Amino acid sequence: MGMTITEKILAAHCGKKSVQPGELIQSKVDIALANDITAPLAIKQFKKLKAKKVFDSKKIVLVPDHFTPNKDIESAEQCKMLRSFVYEQKIEHYYEVGRGGIEHALLPEKGIVLPGDVVIGADSHTCTYGALGAFSTGVGSTDFAAAMVTGKCWFRIPETIKFIYKGKLKKWVSGKDLILYTIGDIGVDGALYHAMEFSGEVIKNISMADRMTMCNMAIEAGGKNGVIQPDDTTIEYIEARAERPYEIFNGDKDAKYKEIYEYNCSKIEPQVAFPNLPSNTRPISEVGEVFIDQAVIGSCTNGRIEDLRIAAQVLKRKKVHSYVRLIVFPATQNIYKQAIKEGLINIFINAGAAVSTPTCGPCLGGHMGVLAEGERAIATTNRNFSGRMGHLRSEVYLSNPAIAAASAIAGKIVSPDEL
Repeated sequence: MGMTITEKILAAHCGKKSVQPGELIQSKVDIALANDITAPLAIKQFKKLKAKKVFDSKKIVLVPDHFTPNKDIESAEQCKMLRSFVYEQKIEHYYEVGRGGIEHALLPEKGIVLPGDVVIGADSHTCTYGALGAFSTGVGSTDFAAAMVTGKCWFRIPETIKFIYKGKLKKWVSGKDLILYTIGDIGVDGALYHAMEFSGEVIKNISMADRMTMCNMAIEAGGKNGVIQPDDTTIEYIEARAERPYEIFNGDKDAKYKEIYEYNCSKIEPQVAFPNLPSNTRPISEVGEVFIDQAVIGSCTNGRIEDLRIAAQVLKRKKVHSYVRLIVFPATQNIYKQAIKEGLINIFINAGAAVSTPTCGPCLGGHMGVLAEGERAIATTNRNFSGRMGHLRSEVYLSNPAIAAASAIAGKIVSPDEL
């Protein structure tokens, strides 16, 4: 019996010729990642284990990005612990405020994560890197601590669900809409502990940015990981960045899938996820009148340069509604610089937006853009659970950057075509 991409990568990393879904394995880890919230917990565990050295200082990545720039004394102490550990262990991949960005946009940009890798991250959206043809998944801080010591992690081989996207995308439809539509179809537990393999002619024709958006939100369907078969688009992206050799794994034609879903993308409109689940989706034509107080464009889901270009295209020569706050946060410093170079930042500021340094803050209601009771926000982020962006009785609606930008102008959720 043939194997899927996910099965092949995990088999190679546990020293077996083949693996089967349900099998427990101990896999070598190529990259282990944590941030300013999750790393301090892992560092405490590391010290409890009386470990002296990490397994490989080149394979640990630490990125302060959640409550940074430090929002209070507690977050400052968290980041101080991170820095002390970095200096003590001589961690090569550490990206300080002003020199990095949001972890899941930063690692692909730096060429740290590559096709064929096994990547674990003490953050649920580590599944982003499946867009590069890697097996990447989120783990708890204790598992991350163990991996820092041993360079290994236990996994149960997941079954794979294949998603085939056919047809041609409508105007304003992006990878964000495809994944929201998919989650709306199968539910937030529809791929629980499964590998979500995205394929089809539409996937072959979308950008790496859109692919990363789709894999980023695999966790919102309960997925263990999201993955896309590397192709010419992947190789072109990787070759410009790769800092080490890599191996591409191709799924076998006779690979076994738990389920196969096929979607005609010609019929898919831009999607909006209503509170309080990413699966509570509606096409833009069925949204109705939903007035907003805030719009947020950015995050590890939609803060790449392609996303900012789309938002700027909609906002150019227009003004944010007088009742609305628009916050834009590029995902990395390099993206921020590119947006300045292309004049996108001027467009945002002239429209009346606040532009932030890269941070996860607005996405998780950590700082910057926290919502008050009864306020509504439309956001290009990945989660809209109750209280996700602030008060428990605030509301978050998820969309792509074009819809978020248009809504900021209109003061209510609309398509750019309605402006």
